[in-house]
Amino acid sequence: MIKQTVTKQALKVAGFGFRQQATLESLEQALDQLIAEYGPIDRLAAASSMLPLVEALGSARNIPVIGVADAALASVTTLTHSAYSLREKGTGSVAEAVALLAAGSGARLLGPRTVSNDRKATAAVAIAAAKGVGL
Repeated sequence: MIKQTVTKQALKVAGFGFRQQATLESLEQALDQLIAEYGPIDRLAAASSMLPLVEALGSARNIPVIGVADAALASVTTLTHSAYSLREKGTGSVAEAVALLAAGSGARLLGPRTVSNDRKATAAVAIAAAKGVGL
């Protein structure tokens, strides 16, 4: 008998960070930038304290949403470093940290965060570590 390994398509998770003044349109525009660069997004993610607006986006786009604990943000090394994010959330980029945490152990960022045109929201994509399934 020949054993095959099938690699599942790795999930792409978009993480968001944003200011209180951000609107659904701010997040939509940032998401559209990510989709244009990286293709379809499988999941959206946000820190628990920021979840409602991202859930609204997920509902509007029919994309599942993952919440991550705010306390976990400081444990993640990010590609970019915002003084505001460091001061407020303990991480260089909320969007990048959230994407990595939601995508799970071994995840990697596809690139640095993107910033919405109105500069009120950031978004980043992480890809979950590929897992082979033995057949």
